[in-house]
Amino acid sequence: MIRPSALRVEDRVIFAGQAHTVVAFSGTTIRLLSDAGATTVVALSYLLAAEDFELIGAAPAPRVESVRLLEAMPEHVVAAAREWERHLVEIETGLPPGAAADARPRPEYDPMTQTMAARDKAKAAELTAAGSRTGVRTVQRMRARYRDQGLWGLVDTRSARAAKPTGHVDERVVAAAVRVIGSQTGTSTGTRSRAIRQIRELLDDEHGPGVVELPSQATCYRLLEVLSKGRHTFGSAVTRRQTANKPPRPYTATTAARPGEQVQLDATPLDVMAVMDDGVIGRAELVLSIDIATRTICSGVLRPVGAKAVDAALLLARATVPEPMRPGWDQALAMAASRIPHQRLVALDARMAMAAAKPVIVPDTVVIDHGKVFLSEVFLRAADTLGISVQPAHQQTATDKSIVERTFASINTLFCQHVAGYTGRDVTRRGADVAERAVWSLPELQELFDEWVICGWQTRPHEGLRHPFNPDQATSPNDAYAALVAAAGYVPVALTGEDYIELLPADWRAITDTGIQIEYRTYNSPELRVHAHQSSGVTAKGGRWEVHYDPYDVSRVWVRNHHGHGWITAPWTHHTVVGQPFADFTWRASRNIAAQRGVDDTNEMAVAVILAALLRRAETGPGADRVLARTRTAREMTNHLPTELTAPPAAATVPALPAGAGTGEESAGEESGAVEVVVGEVVPFGMFDPFADDLGARR
Repeated sequence: MIRPSALRVEDRVIFAGQAHTVVAFSGTTIRLLSDAGATTVVALSYLLAAEDFELIGAAPAPRVESVRLLEAMPEHVVAAAREWERHLVEIETGLPPGAAADARPRPEYDPMTQTMAARDKAKAAELTAAGSRTGVRTVQRMRARYRDQGLWGLVDTRSARAAKPTGHVDERVVAAAVRVIGSQTGTSTGTRSRAIRQIRELLDDEHGPGVVELPSQATCYRLLEVLSKGRHTFGSAVTRRQTANKPPRPYTATTAARPGEQVQLDATPLDVMAVMDDGVIGRAELVLSIDIATRTICSGVLRPVGAKAVDAALLLARATVPEPMRPGWDQALAMAASRIPHQRLVALDARMAMAAAKPVIVPDTVVIDHGKVFLSEVFLRAADTLGISVQPAHQQTATDKSIVERTFASINTLFCQHVAGYTGRDVTRRGADVAERAVWSLPELQELFDEWVICGWQTRPHEGLRHPFNPDQATSPNDAYAALVAAAGYVPVALTGEDYIELLPADWRAITDTGIQIEYRTYNSPELRVHAHQSSGVTAKGGRWEVHYDPYDVSRVWVRNHHGHGWITAPWTHHTVVGQPFADFTWRASRNIAAQRGVDDTNEMAVAVILAALLRRAETGPGADRVLARTRTAREMTNHLPTELTAPPAAATVPALPAGAGTGEESAGEESGAVEVVVGEVVPFGMFDPFADDLGARR
């Protein structure tokens, strides 16, 4: 299809399958007259863009020369092409390029007296006489190439050929090398000599021993270098696996138009050591959620390495409640001092009045990896309860949740490297005295992280975050939230205390005279006693009752009251012996200690005394198991439920155990009898109290 450089009145064109004559122009419209006498008025842009448009009898449109391609060619090749251009222009016009204005064509090239065939023959004879044997057919071919491709058509294409990366190595050797390099992705990094040996073995297996000859060792090394370029075959194994897992499709930016539209979740160990309660130094694991639209860190929970499903569920719970101002925090960190529309939010939820400067974002969709923590029934049920859609990422594809992955790197550089006990990103960057520098406990590190999120992350402009009304300006998460919350009409609905209980793991148990028993622990209360030996009415579960429990505080459970409304709180009957919350893994550790000492590990009272001693040792110093470190961390992060659901039983008097049946610390002269146990104060969860406002008014 030929596009004209100019369209004039009386030109003949092909349009809509018919021949037309241009009869008039009017602004950007053109009037056409068909051979049948029909008149058509059409927009000029539409006419020129038509598939079948053609200007009858028009000369070929001029071509723009490939100047950049010529710059990549050797100078002598370009000079030869320009010499051919000078000869061809003389054949076409009679004069070479750059001729004077009064110059006249040579007789053998004068278009007025010589035909094109005669001029071609004359040019072939001239070039041959000059020492370059050239035929008439060659001149005609070069003239056609110049007409179609311009100066680039005259370039010697042999100089433009790309060099073969693998050289002249046998293709069978190349194929075997490609297979060997591909097999190195999941293996430990080896040397090139190992790869050459594997190539030799593969060739012998496929073609027979010695049939295919390997090139020299130097050539094999160069071949491996070429084929493994960018794949890190002989470098870092981690980088090699990450490179192999990159998707082949083009990367696209993850975008969201409103807060909570997409929230990415992940867990990873931080590059900082923390001191556990038993004095053991270990890395903390961060379970994190980040909002895509505003880059707000919705919530972050620090745990000893090995996060559980309930940690991910608690992550959702923390994201949906306001972050309270902590004692000692500067008032500049309050939401009232930020650009977040504080007054509007306080009018919707009075709890925002004492909140820190971090938005409350309820996710619509969460993107997770295939870790067991996020694919667990506890997490999926929690997301379903909150009406959150769960979108799993592709396996081994970090680009599906690239923002949260990049956020971890930012946390390590912006926060962790300034914390005592920083390890560096790998062992090659680790200091010699990391263990000596680690001074922060896990709860203290959690407090530092929460405060840093408010003052160091939420107010810091992010290059990847742009203001919706001023794209040239990088903005902070709080500023982005303030802009989007108005544009999207987003109103956060915070989580209530009963909703929090719904997020906890559940079990189905019968209520007997002694209460409910779970893992050889008995739970009972006056409210629960009324329902002894009664059916819950749930026939699918055999009339058993739905019991919810917090794995990080099994000192109480909550039983759904199917006969009424709400929940029945049932404390552990031996809670007064321990006097503080404890986790289910701590209970199991205590049972193991009891079994090792020859004590019946199903004896609830015996295990309770051992548990109390175990927790006391965790408070006093090192020497206990790593499970103790997880216990205290769990205790510090236990959910803060309403007083009427969490009030511990009054101090009780419990019978003492025989010497050796408990902790082994009983005095030989201690008289048997009643031992009064002083109950310690229950440590509350350091989060916002969802029952602080009137639930009845909310409903």
